[in-house]
Amino acid sequence: MRQFETLDELAQCVGQDIGQSEWITVSQERVNQFADATGDHQWIHLDVERAKAGPFGGTIAHGFLTLSLLPFFFQNALNVRRVSMGVNYGLNKVRFPAPVPVGSRLQASLKLLQADPLEGKGYQFTWEVTVKREGSDKPVCVAESVARQYA
Repeated sequence: MRQFETLDELAQCVGQDIGQSEWITVSQERVNQFADATGDHQWIHLDVERAKAGPFGGTIAHGFLTLSLLPFFFQNALNVRRVSMGVNYGLNKVRFPAPVPVGSRLQASLKLLQADPLEGKGYQFTWEVTVKREGSDKPVCVAESVARQYA
């Protein structure tokens, strides 16, 4: 995990790869819980038997489930010691270039694209987040995430 003392210190790293998250396994239970939370009960995510004959040979995670893991990826890839709070501000771009078969292990790489100062001792950070699946060269998610953090 990459450590920073202040937001100003992090802001000096624009253009740099900041780090990688820990690995996380996407279980069928997690997929089922996400389906219940969102109301997206498409068979390709939930019906294990039917999905075996489907285009991916088994169930796959929702793309938005992968996207919802961004807080996990950030939380264990970097830490700013002197920060009081942070909020998600939005997304500029999101793509899901490859599926996530249930049972896959995922890891994210974080690159700081932009750091814009905010009034009130904070920054709006724009990040390139690339999520990869263990054993695959093609990313499963590429997102440009925007977050605000305050000292």
